[in-house]
Amino acid sequence: MSGGHDVTAITRIGVVGAGAWGSALAQVCAAGATADGGEVLLWARDAALREAIGRDRVNPVYLPGIPLSPAIRPTGDLGDLAGCDALLLVVPAQHLRSVLAQAPVADTPLVLCAKGIEAGSRMLMSEMAAALRPAAPIAVLSGPTFAHEVAAGLPTAITLACEEEAVGRALADRIALPAFRPYLSTDVIGAEIGGAVKNVLAIACGVVEGAGLGQNARAALISRGFAEMQRFGLARGARAETLSGLSGLGDLVLTCSSTSSRNFSLGLGLGRGASAADLLADRRTVAEGAATAPVLAEAARDAGVDMPIVTAVCALLAGQAGVREVVDRLLARPLKSE
Repeated sequence: MSGGHDVTAITRIGVVGAGAWGSALAQVCAAGATADGGEVLLWARDAALREAIGRDRVNPVYLPGIPLSPAIRPTGDLGDLAGCDALLLVVPAQHLRSVLAQAPVADTPLVLCAKGIEAGSRMLMSEMAAALRPAAPIAVLSGPTFAHEVAAGLPTAITLACEEEAVGRALADRIALPAFRPYLSTDVIGAEIGGAVKNVLAIACGVVEGAGLGQNARAALISRGFAEMQRFGLARGARAETLSGLSGLGDLVLTCSSTSSRNFSLGLGLGRGASAADLLADRRTVAEGAATAPVLAEAARDAGVDMPIVTAVCALLAGQAGVREVVDRLLARPLKSE
């Protein structure tokens, strides 16, 4: 175990971000709240959303139709989270830095639930959190999880990665439910890279579907995309078994095969001929892969890692090439051993 935090139990949870995934995780944590009036704090920036959750016990914008636990208490004041034993950070990756700058300063464990790489710094979320909160234990929660299924109590397995094993065990004990099963890991970097890369690959799979290129093409893209994930992950210090697990291959399979994925849906529109600008302007929820793709491509070039599918997605998002052109480029690549 690295670090020396004495964690025996985690009881009071704060969730930062009231989108679909944040609300679903608040629902999970509320199920394990103590029977003597325990609560889960859910920070939401939007006042109307906070009011709706508090009054109607439902998130009408991001999780319509799913009743939320009365143990969830919405708040708009990050200061209210100062007394929490752990914070689940579920804001989009590109906004995490600003939220961390405002969050209560403490050594409270931080569980990173967004998937992406910060533009500009090219930092993973754990690297950013460690720089801004050096005293806080850092964990990553990532895996094949559609928020509406988790909120509805459908069976889900997920990776919980934390270098400090005692902290990881305490977090797992707090959030685990019969239908929500965390698998512990100490490979924080691997869990993060799987989640970040799969978002970009899900856009590519959506393009394949939207352009009518067939199931053979999608299977090939998932396989070759996974090879890109492995090359980049191993270059950044991830472990191969993490990338082959829930937070890597598992998440990749889920988001590359369903329109419930925001990134897949974005790619679907691109494959049907819509422009990235129009598709992104019309979205209430964030397709993290759109922001991650150019940053990932830059990081891959710096590391000397070949990621042709990621490069193709970047060209589509930037409007530098059309679907037919990027497909032709990929098919024209020299033959090679697998």
